[in-house]
Amino acid sequence: MALESLRYRRGSLEVLNQRLLPGQLRYERVGGVERAWGAIRDMEVRGAPAIALLGCLSLAVELAAGAGPSEDLGALEEFVGQKLGFLLSARPTAANLGREAERLRAFVRQRVETPGVTPEQLRESIIEYIEGLLEKDRRDNRSIGAHGASHILGRVPGGGPVTLLTHCNTGTLATAGYGTALAVVVGADRVAANGDVANKIGTFQLAVAARHMGIPFYVAAPSSTCDPTLASGRLIPIEERPGTELTHLGGVLLADPEVDVWNPAFDVTPHELITGGIITEWGVFAPSELCRALAERGEH
Repeated sequence: MALESLRYRRGSLEVLNQRLLPGQLRYERVGGVERAWGAIRDMEVRGAPAIALLGCLSLAVELAAGAGPSEDLGALEEFVGQKLGFLLSARPTAANLGREAERLRAFVRQRVETPGVTPEQLRESIIEYIEGLLEKDRRDNRSIGAHGASHILGRVPGGGPVTLLTHCNTGTLATAGYGTALAVVVGADRVAANGDVANKIGTFQLAVAARHMGIPFYVAAPSSTCDPTLASGRLIPIEERPGTELTHLGGVLLADPEVDVWNPAFDVTPHELITGGIITEWGVFAPSELCRALAERGEH
C-alpha cells in the first residue's frame, strides 16, 4: 500500500511527519490552520501540491468544527481570507498554495454575492470545495503521468526500454497520494512566465548535465504551479532554511559552531535547459509556451 502524505475525513486531518522518515512512520493530528502552518514551515510536509492541500484542508477542519463567525457572510469571508493569508506566510517559494488560496477566495466571493445564501450554507460550500481539491489532485496527477509517459515513449525509436532519473519528492508523498513525476524527471515548486523553474537544490545541476549529454530534461507540475505574474526565474522568491539543517544531525553538532551556513532550499533552472518540456495535467508544453497556453484555457 502506498504511503499517504495526508489522511482526511470530514472534521479530521492527519499529516505524515516526513522529517522522521525513514526511521519513523508517524501521522500527527492537524487540528487547524496554526498546526498546518507549522508543518509546512518545518517541512513535515513536502511537495507543492501536498503543501497546498494541507493548508486548505486545515481550514476545512476549522470550519467543520464551527470556527469563525456564524451569523454574517462578510465576517466569515474575512475570516477565511485571514486564515489563507496566514498560511501563505509559511513558505514563499511553492506556488500551489497561493494559487489555490486565490481560487478559494474567488469562490467564496462568488458565493457571498449569491442571493439567499446563508452563513451556514457558505460554510458548508467552502468545506465541500476544499474536499473536492483532494480528488482533483489525484486526477491531475494521473493525467500528468499519462501525458508524460506518452510523450517520452513516443520519442523512443521502436518502443525500446527507457531509463528515467527523478529528482526531488515527486511521488505520493508530494501530493495527495498518487504523485506527479511517475514518468518524468523532476517536479517543480514554481514556474515563471518564461518557463524558468524553481525546484529543490540540485535540479539546475542535473539540467546542465542532461543538456551536455544530450538527454531530454522534463519538468512535471500541475498547472497551479505556473505563476504568470513573474516574468522570469530571477523574480522567484527562494526560501532559505536554517543552517542547523546542515550542521546538526539528530541534535548532534557536526561542524564548527562558528561556521557560516547558507542553506537555500531551491535553485532555478533556466527554461532553455528544459529540453523535453513541461508536463501538466493538460499536456506537454514547451517552457516558453506554458503560461500562455494555460491562459488560453482559462487556467490563469
